[in-house]
Amino acid sequence: MTLKTVEKVAKQYLSLLKVAKLVLVASLFTSSIASDAIGASRVKDIADFEGVRDNILVGYGLVVGLNGTGDSLNNSPFTQQSLEAMLERLGVNTRGANTKTDNVAAVVVTATLPAFARQGTNIDVTISSIGDAESLLGGTLVVTPLMAADGEVYAVAQGSITVAGFSAGGDAATVTKGVPTAGRIANGALIERELGFDMASLTSLRISLRNPDFTTSRRIAQVINKYIGNKVAKSSDPSTVVLNLEGSEREDMVALLTDIEQLMVEPDQIARVVIDEQSGIIVIGKEVKVDTVAIAQGNLTVKITETPQVSQPGAFAQRGDTTVVPRTNVQITEDEDRKLVVLNPGVRLQELVDGLNALGIGPRDMISILQAIKAAGALQAEIELM
Repeated sequence: MTLKTVEKVAKQYLSLLKVAKLVLVASLFTSSIASDAIGASRVKDIADFEGVRDNILVGYGLVVGLNGTGDSLNNSPFTQQSLEAMLERLGVNTRGANTKTDNVAAVVVTATLPAFARQGTNIDVTISSIGDAESLLGGTLVVTPLMAADGEVYAVAQGSITVAGFSAGGDAATVTKGVPTAGRIANGALIERELGFDMASLTSLRISLRNPDFTTSRRIAQVINKYIGNKVAKSSDPSTVVLNLEGSEREDMVALLTDIEQLMVEPDQIARVVIDEQSGIIVIGKEVKVDTVAIAQGNLTVKITETPQVSQPGAFAQRGDTTVVPRTNVQITEDEDRKLVVLNPGVRLQELVDGLNALGIGPRDMISILQAIKAAGALQAEIELM
């Protein structure tokens, strides 16, 4: 082999080493990104920004045009008073008259005023009967002011009601589907007043976590500071991250929040077991751990069956009475095949579930076992009863 051939082979070998090195670095980088993305969530999915919130509206009104399914005025005096007051405002005096109508129903109107909703836009409203009306089908809501917690009117609702349920029947049977005494009006309320909040001019803002946690709050602050390149975010408590842009180059709060809400953060959570004893639902967090513990579960079933028998005299007996003779059968069943199961220390959610399922137990017995493990000090988690 000549010297030139050796140099050529050596160059090809070095080039192959460089390509392999680049592939290895790229694969490690991709795997690190994938591992960081596992369990990560956007900031907008785990936190709320100050001022970006909904407001609850409520109002009282009347629904008219019902086909004999409204309130009976004798049983609903508030409906009659509201009807008389509405007619007086329209120039009709009905005071002292014996009003009898079943085409009117008193209702409560609820709505949600979105954040930064502008005057003149429409929102949906929900209507619910508060009297003895049978159905709101075919009714029309009369002009109803909607107020917030401060007592101010922010919207006015009116329109035809859409009811999903219905009720029909006769003298012997009645069929009801859904809830005919509640309905909805799409875009049924017109916003008349705005909530003043100028976010664009703010230089500081608070980010509130939906699930307060020290670790998650600190991670959000670190991610924001890393993205901006300056320490503008600080975790003040488990539920609040303070964002201060005063003196920073990024003074456009709206544009900055648009970028911040897309940042990825892995939220932390405490080890918790949530138990609903009424329905038998168990939710176990991924951080739940169990120390070394032995578990055995068995059921003792006692079954008592009464089969009374009739005893009567023979066909040609001169004397005798027919009597009922009790017969009782008692059966005792004990689950002897249930064995003692040992859970190793530090087992996580999957091992815990597999170990309990190996005993062949149901949710009800599992609740008792989890509470017993907690009482023994072997369950390193918080049990929350609903």
